Amino acid sequence: MKIMVGLSGGVDSAVAAYLLKLQGHDVIAGFMRNWDSLANQDILGNPSLNQDMCSQEQDYEDAVKVAAKLNIPLYRVDFIKEYWEHVFTYFIKEYERGRTPNPDLFCNKYIKFDSFKTFAQTHHVDRIAMGHYAKRVDRDGKAYLMLSADDNKDQTYFLSQINQAQLAFTLFPLADLSKTEVRTIAKKLDLNVADKKDSTGVCFIGERQFKMFLKNYIPAQKGPIIDIETQRIVGEHEGVYYYTIGQRKGLGIGGIRNKTNERWFVVRKDVKNNILYVSQGNENAYLLADQISLTTLNWISNQPPVNVTLTARFHHRQTPLPVQITTLKDDSVVLQFPTPYQALTPGQGAVLYDGPICLGGGIIDAVYFQGKTINR
Repeated sequence: MKIMVGLSGGVDSAVAAYLLKLQGHDVIAGFMRNWDSLANQDILGNPSLNQDMCSQEQDYEDAVKVAAKLNIPLYRVDFIKEYWEHVFTYFIKEYERGRTPNPDLFCNKYIKFDSFKTFAQTHHVDRIAMGHYAKRVDRDGKAYLMLSADDNKDQTYFLSQINQAQLAFTLFPLADLSKTEVRTIAKKLDLNVADKKDSTGVCFIGERQFKMFLKNYIPAQKGPIIDIETQRIVGEHEGVYYYTIGQRKGLGIGGIRNKTNERWFVVRKDVKNNILYVSQGNENAYLLADQISLTTLNWISNQPPVNVTLTARFHHRQTPLPVQITTLKDDSVVLQFPTPYQALTPGQGAVLYDGPICLGGGIIDAVYFQGKTINR
């Protein structure tokens, strides 16, 4: 087959390209450029913003070296406008609502497996391929997304919003490999990215001081930090948007009279009144939830059953937790938990699994405990 690999400048996509070529495929590569500080300043109409934004030039140079080493053509394509419209705007709007979004879910849905797929098809490819740690299995005329061999690196959580057509057009060459094995292959090939650090942070934006980054788009507005139990002011926040439910670092609270030295947790964000509520204690009742509702639903292969025990992840790398779907509609789902779970918050992705099969999922819209809506 003729296959275009999404070559990111990292070790995973480099080894994915090598493995496909080893299998005898006609391999070409595409480098996606989706974030550029100057371009985004133009969109914002404010050239003073984001001066610290790094370009993707280093990643591109690494991708060029990999392509040369593997003797495959490399095409560079810009999706800056698409990324801004479909991913970054959503990301900022969710933070402005006081929610906690995960833009990587929609980066995959709209950019890597949509815009890139369309671009690849202009080169008359049979498939695209990615360096994700995930497995695709075809059965009964459908493609199923399944857990990869490397539990620690599995990326099905981030792929939960892609659709059947996108999955059926994609190959995951690293499905049965561990990260250690991937790096070993890269070293044997003497690839320049063999020891390159894994990218982290927001999809295509990368690592940076996150609070400082958000301040470019959501201006800081200081306000009180209030103990939710006593209603006493115990500190000052820099802007409620910058904090997440369950956060315990960077609160700057200490030395409160008649209070123990137990850690403080963020338990509620009142965006309208600019108040951040906190509480103390590791097993904090204010963080508990026994039910959630989801919207922005996406089922990759089949709609899941109701009142059957499935598992769910609310974070990447989280051990899947048991859940049951009690209500299933076209635009929403209600999940019930056998025991309360902590620190679930609107805006987060909830991804459902039936054993090793990733069914898809949605975005947490509301959180409940003991029949009451928890305002977070």
